[in-house]
Amino acid sequence: MITGLSLTPLAIAIAVLVVAIFATAIPFVPAGGVSMAGVGYYWHATGEPGTVVLVALLSLGVVTVLLDWLGGALSARAGGASLRTTAIAAVVALPLLFVFGPLGVLLGVAAGVFALEYRRHGDVERGLRTAGYATVGLLASTAMQAFLTSMVLVGFLLAVL
Repeated sequence: MITGLSLTPLAIAIAVLVVAIFATAIPFVPAGGVSMAGVGYYWHATGEPGTVVLVALLSLGVVTVLLDWLGGALSARAGGASLRTTAIAAVVALPLLFVFGPLGVLLGVAAGVFALEYRRHGDVERGLRTAGYATVGLLASTAMQAFLTSMVLVGFLLAVL
């Protein structure tokens, strides 16, 4: 315990759940997993919330993780990108994360999908459309993850307070 600061299980769990919301903006950090860790920690420490609420909150966390893993790829596929293009764009985006942060991932995916789809089809418009789908899907996936992790926090607070 830090002098003057009481770190109760509730305070720790709330802090972890708030961190999960912000983690949605950080690529490769499974915000849903962070949410599940906060809920799981509190349940382990106190036995609360009850089973039904625990399963519901953890299920939201699982959905959030799946959305994180699959959201960008599914949107790229919806735009016509091949699985190969999607995988290569993700690999291209990774080093850009360290140079430009989350914006680098977004730019890397957009540029990678465009370049590979243009090379594959020789059509600028098709490449731009596919890159647009991938980029919008990545942003939508992040927004949905922020919403779901927020709902875990709200549900947790309603259950334990």
